[in-house]
Amino acid sequence: MIRFGVIGTNWITDHFIEAARVAEGFSLTAVYSRTEERAAAYAAKHNIPFTFTDAAEMAASSELDAVYIASPTSLHAELAIMFMSKGKHVLCEKPAASNTRELQQMVDAAKQYDVVFMEAMKSTQMPGFAAIMENLPKLGKVRRYFASYCQYSSRYDAYKAGQVLNAFKPEFSNGALMDLGVYCIYPLVVLFGQPDEIRASGYLLESGVDGQGSLIAKYADMEASIMYSKISNSSLLAEIQGEEATMTIDSINLPINIRISYRDGRVEDVSKPVDRPTMSYEVESFIDLIQSGERESKLNSHANSLAVMRVLDEARRQQGLVYPADLK
Repeated sequence: MIRFGVIGTNWITDHFIEAARVAEGFSLTAVYSRTEERAAAYAAKHNIPFTFTDAAEMAASSELDAVYIASPTSLHAELAIMFMSKGKHVLCEKPAASNTRELQQMVDAAKQYDVVFMEAMKSTQMPGFAAIMENLPKLGKVRRYFASYCQYSSRYDAYKAGQVLNAFKPEFSNGALMDLGVYCIYPLVVLFGQPDEIRASGYLLESGVDGQGSLIAKYADMEASIMYSKISNSSLLAEIQGEEATMTIDSINLPINIRISYRDGRVEDVSKPVDRPTMSYEVESFIDLIQSGERESKLNSHANSLAVMRVLDEARRQQGLVYPADLK
């Protein structure tokens, strides 16, 4: 069994725990929170035996082998490196860092301390993404990738009422690109590599983060169009357009229903069913890496994560979106 600790006591950690308990080889032993009261309440809620209010103490503890980090993005690098330096494997919620500089430091630490470090991009670990990869050759020469993730934030109403919650604070390296746009960019990079060139635009909120944006990514013989937003909704399907056929994906962040429409009128359903919590696949993959002695995911690889982060950095540069973490 791999004994996990969790950092973060929010809804995403709840989903992680629910999903991870379905994965073989998972055991939950520790939780970190800044206050003893919150840590104790969360431990009681999820039946977690050990609580910590000091992250360094938790990192040094012999009661865990790995940690899932779901703190605000701006805290990821410092926490991940601290845990890796104590020999702990790290599954870090996306985006793994605020910028490429931080992420490179995390990757370097993983290699230095010989531990698994993986970005928790769940969509690329799901059966649906395997179906996309397996069936991609049927499209012929790919000419266009289109993905959209526009989801009106549950915290945006509070923002409009004058209450700026963490989701819209630049000191936490948040915003539409980092929270939602990354779901469109990561599959693109895994499938087609880092773009040769990008053109990005975005709408910045007064708090200093982006509310929405769009991105064109250029390759030698194809291009990608990406839209993302936390201030509006979209129900558009994702598409990968080839010269022989077009693949439609119900949701780029949660690929389940996948169909191929051929030029001759045939339609093929290549969906792969999901019969358990979607985050369980990434947990299973992470545990497999630890148990096999491998140190890096083939899909959520260090190289892919770094390539995605370089796209995020360049998009933010073009949009004028700067985080306090960039100035350190």
